[in-house]
Amino acid sequence: MIIKSSNGKKREFKGIHFDLLATGEKAMVTRMFFNTGENVPSHSHPNEQCGYVITGNYKLTIGKVTALISPGDSYAVPENIEHALEVISGGIIIDFFTPPRKDYL
Repeated sequence: MIIKSSNGKKREFKGIHFDLLATGEKAMVTRMFFNTGENVPSHSHPNEQCGYVITGNYKLTIGKVTALISPGDSYAVPENIEHALEVISGGIIIDFFTPPRKDYL
């Protein structure tokens, strides 16, 4: 399957806008759009999540570890681990989930 950027499906989940890009049986890719001052409260899900920061600056907490992340940085969140994100300056993050998040479809 090939998904052109312009064909991403517009989605919104708990106030965060994103494009649903490629989705396979075992993984999915999203392009997340964050605005300055937004927060993603602490949560967990049964999906492993990896992300890559395209633009913006963020404070990311995974479990008990907190770090500032910026363009070029990446992260991995194991399944069922609490994590949260504070948007310092808005931007775009590419997130990968396995298995695909049913609540994003």
